[in-house]
Amino acid sequence: MSKERARRRAERLAVLEKEKSARARKVARRQRRRSLVKRLRPRTRTRNSGRLHRRSRSERVGIVLVPLVIAAAVWLLVPDLSLRIVLTTLLVLSVPALVVVILGRKAG
Repeated sequence: MSKERARRRAERLAVLEKEKSARARKVARRQRRRSLVKRLRPRTRTRNSGRLHRRSRSERVGIVLVPLVIAAAVWLLVPDLSLRIVLTTLLVLSVPALVVVILGRKAG
């Protein structure tokens, strides 16, 4: 009787071990597949990066071109070099504040 129980127990353990190894292979295969998909999928940007994309294309073009045109006008129309430098510095320092005042913060 005990030999029969030992044999059945050994068979049960062998079946359990086989199922356990099959489950482990399945889990490992799933993890490899997930890591591959994760590597291949393009990464999405975090909320804090890409702040320039909060504005439309025309707003971004305006933010760049208007100060450039004003700076070009200053350098072409103002004869005194020190006044050119002061006006350009004033323009560079005031553009961010003017953008926020005119276009708004666009939080989000």
